[in-house]
Amino acid sequence: MSELSIRRPITVTMGDPAGVGPEVTARAWAARRENNLPPFVAIGDIAAIEAVWDGPVARVGDMDEVVRTFGEALPVWHLEDSGPLTPGSPTPAGATCALHALETGIGLTRNQASSALVTGSVSKHALHGIGYTHPGQTEFIAERCGVTATNAVMMLAGPSLRVVPLTVHIPLAEVPERLTSELIVAKTRIVVRGLRRNFGIDTPRIALAGLNPHAGESGQLGSEEERIMKPAIAQLAEDGIIVDGPLAADALFAPGIRDQYDALLCGYHDQALAPFKALHFHDGVNLTLGLPIIRTSPDHGTAFNIAGTGRADAGPTIAAIAMAERMATARERNCAPAK
Repeated sequence: MSELSIRRPITVTMGDPAGVGPEVTARAWAARRENNLPPFVAIGDIAAIEAVWDGPVARVGDMDEVVRTFGEALPVWHLEDSGPLTPGSPTPAGATCALHALETGIGLTRNQASSALVTGSVSKHALHGIGYTHPGQTEFIAERCGVTATNAVMMLAGPSLRVVPLTVHIPLAEVPERLTSELIVAKTRIVVRGLRRNFGIDTPRIALAGLNPHAGESGQLGSEEERIMKPAIAQLAEDGIIVDGPLAADALFAPGIRDQYDALLCGYHDQALAPFKALHFHDGVNLTLGLPIIRTSPDHGTAFNIAGTGRADAGPTIAAIAMAERMATARERNCAPAK
């Protein structure tokens, strides 16, 4: 455990209190020793944890209390009560609590009381029902950090693979229009900076997946590789950033090929996430590059259908906390003044 994690605990928002967030956060604390997790504090309604877990809980109001109590009880930064709570049944009051937890977590991390932010899963439908207008949590976090949403880049990271979807939550039919050379160049620069700063990789090895089958077959199966991707790769090379590709996506994820790269850039959401989840469904982490703070998230949703049943897997939350700790340690090391 790093000195940084002891001095500044990690903040974990529980997400929607009717989802699995409270349970997996509590179970991550219960598994803290075998997973060597740093001190962290859960933010949300304490009743949401007590409804699904009978372990020790300690209300806290500052980070010093988190460190003092973490060994014996799960520290909880309690916000307003989210009203009558039934696991699996989201409510407007629960969505409000989830939003306030996110705002509190961002604030604690931005003012450096916390070393990193781990965000639990929320219901976008429930949030939109209380007037929330952002597409997801990432855009909200970026806005609060003074970063434009386009400069907040989603990466999925696991023990053997890191992927970046260059376009995210848009219809597949819109991808060719939205995938521009400018977008590829901008996001690749952010990815390279993030790999250097948060993972300590001085010279990242990057590959770009072709959009079309066989990477377009020199224009025979589509023109995006020739018109959009190759000019972007050439521009990045002028900046000293070497990107291999565009490479045929059907082979890029094969063992022995994916292992050559620190990150794979993909044209659209499922091109990146389908192979990633096949490999790292239980230990994959969603993280955001391009922010002034460290933000990770377990790669799953609220799972209302199993909330309160004891079937939720805490593995992704454990992985997200551990990833946040490694990133915080790397950032401290890489940003430390030279002696």
